[in-house]
Amino acid sequence: MTRQMRFLGLLFVGFLMAGCATTAKREPLNVSVAGIEMLQGQGLEIRLLLKLRVQNPNDAALNYNGAAINLIVQGKSFASGVSSESGVIPRFGEAVVGVPVTVSVMRMARQFIGMLDGKPFDKIVFQMDGKLSGTGFSTQRFSSKGEFKMPSGPGVSSSVKTL
Repeated sequence: MTRQMRFLGLLFVGFLMAGCATTAKREPLNVSVAGIEMLQGQGLEIRLLLKLRVQNPNDAALNYNGAAINLIVQGKSFASGVSSESGVIPRFGEAVVGVPVTVSVMRMARQFIGMLDGKPFDKIVFQMDGKLSGTGFSTQRFSSKGEFKMPSGPGVSSSVKTL
């Protein structure tokens, strides 16, 4: 390897390290479901417009030009969607981002059949993973987990039983 090649290699590594050092650590976004609207679907699918409330706890605005989301219910893939929507989430601010998602009727059936095992269940666990795409290194990934408690009490059954 020639001296010039070594010099260029070291120069490149130096620029790379300087670029990484100037990239500020960002706090994770806070994302929650703000609303759901029905959309027109095709045959064996259900389409929904998932409205996400995105809170930016950082000192810099987040410019985004696309979004992607995956919903996992009871540990199984349930719905996914993408959007080419673009916008800005202000510093220490929030915005509502719409992402159309598709739920396959087959996936819904699989989830329902999984509940028919006769075992009682008291909650439905979900996870939402996604990202807001920005330019360069500004893509922000997010993840949110939660659970829905099933109602219980007199006259309310918290399990699905097979007939």
